[in-house]
Amino acid sequence: MDKLVVHGGPVLHGPIAVSGSKNTALPLMTAAILAPGITTISNIPELRDVHTFSNVLRVSGAYVDYDAEAHEITIDATRIGHPEAPYELVKQMRASFYMLGALVGRRGKARVSMPGGCAWGPRPVDLHLRGLEALGATIELDEGYVVASTPRGGLPGGTFRLEPSSVGATVNILLAAATAKGGSRIENAAMEPDVIVFGQMLQAMGAQIHGLGTTTIEVEGVRHLQPVEFANTPDRIELGTFMALAAMTGAPGVPFEIANTAPEHLGEAFIEAFKATGAGYEVRGTSVIVTPPETIRPVSIETGVYPGFPTDLQQQWTVLMTQADGPSTVTDHIYLDRFAHVPELNRMGVRAVVKGNVCHIDGGQRNSIQGAQVMSTDLRGSVALVMAGLVATGDTHVLRVYHLDRGYEALEDRLKACGAAITRDVYEENVVPV
Repeated sequence: MDKLVVHGGPVLHGPIAVSGSKNTALPLMTAAILAPGITTISNIPELRDVHTFSNVLRVSGAYVDYDAEAHEITIDATRIGHPEAPYELVKQMRASFYMLGALVGRRGKARVSMPGGCAWGPRPVDLHLRGLEALGATIELDEGYVVASTPRGGLPGGTFRLEPSSVGATVNILLAAATAKGGSRIENAAMEPDVIVFGQMLQAMGAQIHGLGTTTIEVEGVRHLQPVEFANTPDRIELGTFMALAAMTGAPGVPFEIANTAPEHLGEAFIEAFKATGAGYEVRGTSVIVTPPETIRPVSIETGVYPGFPTDLQQQWTVLMTQADGPSTVTDHIYLDRFAHVPELNRMGVRAVVKGNVCHIDGGQRNSIQGAQVMSTDLRGSVALVMAGLVATGDTHVLRVYHLDRGYEALEDRLKACGAAITRDVYEENVVPV
């Protein structure tokens, strides 16, 4: 199994480039299933999740070819003869559950395993199932699988209100609604850029969708969709991660460039909180320029649905706040128990404590974090541990970085290019690494 060994202390510098969005790439790949023929999607990052999901598509009958050097994926969905997503693959990543809506939309039936994914918190799929039922699908559970079917002639369409708003459920309902017989309406729909870009690809394929980026999305089903060439958007979560990293590891007063960005996708809540730390923030074309401050000011945040502060950035924010000159809090209203990284940070000497859904962080820890052996438990927690290692004294061994590889392409190589001392090593899981 792989681990990252991070030697703390070096001052980092730009530029560093943002990869294509992982959270958008997977829905875009799913959308290709709806159109017989060859779809090509560019700016697809080389990630573990992309390779896993490619295999999910292949099981259904699609031909998938990924060019890692060009970051381009080609999906031939001419024949989708096996409308199933098996447990062996779906358990590895929750996004495989998007196959439910796609296969219902393309074949009128689907057999999809209940999902797996990150090992924290309950993330039920009830909304996905009730949403498809509202459109006219019949849903049954069979030994851990969701079995869906449509009436003869296809889904009639319908109206469903999401409570709470959900990106995944919005995507799944859109996949099914795009080729329904009639109109559909999603109320309290997710407004995240991931959903907007995904919806724009469906529109390019011929889908009749209105209201993207608002809480009400209306879809008029069409009989057929066409394959397209489409470009994925830059990863907004990676941008926010690199902004926090630059503020805490860069040289005070020296601009740090983050390239290939779409900063408008971050949302005002994150940008305003970031500016409040005292860090400089400037947009130059497709680059964001961060100027690290002499002193990082403490800023307490609360996560919320877009355009609120992203839950996928709260773990990184926790580490940034250890470097601030006073106490702060991180409150997660989306996933109430997403703090598995905190006990690992405590092993490094970080003074932080979780009470309910609030993490209380002491500031003034610039010189008190120490390298240690720590365990990754989820994707964003993994990168938070790497960030802590970059400002720690000594070496930090971040174990189980397969979580990290799900969402950050070749992170250690990009950080080394910025001056970090970081290597990837192999270790035995049942042996305590030295």
